[in-house]
Amino acid sequence: MNKSQVIQWLQNFATEIERNKEYLTELDAAIGDADHGINMERGFKKVASQLSSLADKDISTILKTVSMTLISTVGGASGPLYGTFFLRASAAVTGKEKLATEDLLKLLRLGLEGVIQRGKAQLGDKTMIDVLSPVVDNFQKSVDNNQTTLVAMQQVVIVAEQAMKDTIPMLAKKGRASYLGDRSIGHQDPGATSTYLMLKSLLAVLES
Repeated sequence: MNKSQVIQWLQNFATEIERNKEYLTELDAAIGDADHGINMERGFKKVASQLSSLADKDISTILKTVSMTLISTVGGASGPLYGTFFLRASAAVTGKEKLATEDLLKLLRLGLEGVIQRGKAQLGDKTMIDVLSPVVDNFQKSVDNNQTTLVAMQQVVIVAEQAMKDTIPMLAKKGRASYLGDRSIGHQDPGATSTYLMLKSLLAVLES
């Protein structure tokens, strides 16, 4: 995966967020502040406006710029969490102009670790970690089996979609949703949903 593909990934993600803004907000209205779609769209609109100026930068710098933009423009929990994800991801690929499958695994793993540290959530708490954690585990298996980046990501997106749906019967234990107690059961987590969109956007680049 080269840096122009990384930029395309981020552009795809911004487009997916814009396309799904209302849907993400509806999901968040059921168990949160009804602002996930709005906040994410604001942040990624700003990210998209900067992408053309990042074409000559290395991948780490591109991801770090995304992180800083999200932290400064996105409200609620999603700004710090996605900002931390991309900041840790940037540290995983310092100085890189191209990413091997192992680099992408490291990027996702460090991103996940950053989100866990920042949000203090665990697997099963009904958050974006419920998608990221099984995705990293599955990606590790693909790397161990010497699969290509494309095949690894195709499997990851299948895992991510199922993991996103698996948040529906969960009881929320973090954030605003946790205040609802049992009433949080039966609703898909908006953060898990936007995480799925992020991974789907990455796969779209590799398939094109």
